[in-house]
This record gives sequence, C-alpha cells and structure tokens, in this order.
Amino acid sequence: MTNVVCPETGAQMYRGVRSMTLTYKGESITFDMPGWYCDQSDESIHTGEDMKVSDRMLNRLKARCEGLLEPEEIRRIRRKLHLSQEAAGLLIGGGPRAFQKYESGDLLPSRAASSALALLRHNPDALAVLETQRKAA
Repeated sequence: MTNVVCPETGAQMYRGVRSMTLTYKGESITFDMPGWYCDQSDESIHTGEDMKVSDRMLNRLKARCEGLLEPEEIRRIRRKLHLSQEAAGLLIGGGPRAFQKYESGDLLPSRAASSALALLRHNPDALAVLETQRKAA
C-alpha cells in the first residue's frame, strides 16, 4: 500500500499511529494504533498486521477483567520454571504452540492454564507432579 486514498474525502492517507481506546466490561485500555490515516476525516485503514495490535490489546484487557494472567507474567513464570514454550504447552496445556500465542498476546490462556501457572508461580516444585502425570499418560 503506497498510494492510499481516503474513501470519504479522496485525500491522500498517511501511515502513522493514533491513540485508540478499547472498552470491555466497563474497563478501558488506550494504546497507539498503527494504520493509514486521513488528515481531512476520521477515516482509517488497517492492515492485518495493524489489527494484531488491537487484537492483542483487547486480549490484554480481557485477561485483566477476567482475572487471567497477562503475556509478560506467563513468560516470566514459564522461564522461572525453566520450560521451553513447547514443553510448557505440553505439560500445562494448550498444545506445543499455545505458549507462543499466550506470550505474544494472540490468544488468551484458558482459566485452567492460568490457574496452573499461578499455582506453579508460588510452588515451582509442583511441576514434578505434572511431569510425572505426563510420563504416565
């Protein structure tokens, strides 16, 4: 996209960021939203990559409102447990690519995965229980 024209005014649109606020269950989050913007109207055009920014911010807001762990905390706990993303997905749940998606903010963790991580944060030795259970399966 190099020559983007505003569908409302016909004016040239420019690549930039604008402040955007999302609201979920009465809570709000404001962030910089990349996209193509028109100076003569409120029109904007967003690519798939741009939309990942808002999708991730909405997931972050939902995690806060629903009492789930946010991406940075998931990553911190996984690293504290000395697990790769793949191993964490197989032991804690979600599958081999789940933690990549949780940590990027592309996917909300399930309540069960979030609860298991919260417990493991406080008792890392409990990881042995999950490893034993996995071996037995």
